[in-house]
Amino acid sequence: MAVLAKITYLVPLLLLVIVVEAKHVSIKNMLGSGKNMNLHCQSKDTDLGEHNIAYGDEFGWDFHDDIVGTTLFYCDLQWERVQEYHFDAYDFHRDFVRCGDDGCSWLIAAEGMYGSNSQTGLWEFMYYWPN
Repeated sequence: MAVLAKITYLVPLLLLVIVVEAKHVSIKNMLGSGKNMNLHCQSKDTDLGEHNIAYGDEFGWDFHDDIVGTTLFYCDLQWERVQEYHFDAYDFHRDFVRCGDDGCSWLIAAEGMYGSNSQTGLWEFMYYWPN
């Protein structure tokens, strides 16, 4: 009976460890030489601060999905042609499968934003800048 109790106790712990595997998000500035971007990312619990990212540089962070599947990190982006653009850098429902173990990577380009897809191994065009 004691062995069954230990197994019953360990199964939920094992599932919890699998669910909370670390994720990584990175956002890279590919706007062009000499073009900086300002970025402010946060979740409901964590403010990652404001960052000025030079061309070719990136900002990234690690986190764990919450156990109820509601993890959301959102960012406000600004550069010379775009005064303020709000986007979800990681949304559990959209990105849990798309980003996979490789994490979510974003490229910020003059024409818009590209997101990596770990299932296809390709960069996908995700968002145009507003007019």
